[in-house]
Amino acid sequence: MAAERSRGGGEQTADAFTGGKLFDTVFSRGMALVEETASYLDGPGRENAKTLDREPSLTYAAWSMELTTRLMQAASWLVMQKAVRDGEMRREDAAAKKYRIRREEPPLDTRAQKGLGLPPRFLDLVEKSEALFEQICRLDQALYGPQTAAGASNPVFDQIAQLQKAAETGAFDPLMVWHKAR
Repeated sequence: MAAERSRGGGEQTADAFTGGKLFDTVFSRGMALVEETASYLDGPGRENAKTLDREPSLTYAAWSMELTTRLMQAASWLVMQKAVRDGEMRREDAAAKKYRIRREEPPLDTRAQKGLGLPPRFLDLVEKSEALFEQICRLDQALYGPQTAAGASNPVFDQIAQLQKAAETGAFDPLMVWHKAR
């Protein structure tokens, strides 16, 4: 019963987020940034890239790929949350590891690149995209809990999962769960 209440509380928090104005704001801002970045990279950015010296050109190419990847991950996460809100996807499915989002690489450091030949507009888009990606990662963690590194096990979360499973099946024996974890 307690597990149902705590799980229900998490779902209520997630539902309150996706059903609220904050989500609408993040969603709109995120999608607008995806469009703005795509327009820049396909238009003025493509023209600017042709005029760059060798070093800035290499950085621009690498960062463009990273920028696009992170924006697509953020946009996919936002669309998935919208699908959950609209009843097109179950929250449990959205919580699956394959749909989670987290930063695995350090953010692109725009401050270190200022004045080194990259277009200021490009650096501005990178900075905005990094901020959005970071916000989405924090939201994911707040809604679905922290993730461990790939293949790593978190004993605390493993034990909590065992307790929840035992409570849900009616076979709640805290000592049995505790002995298994040891």
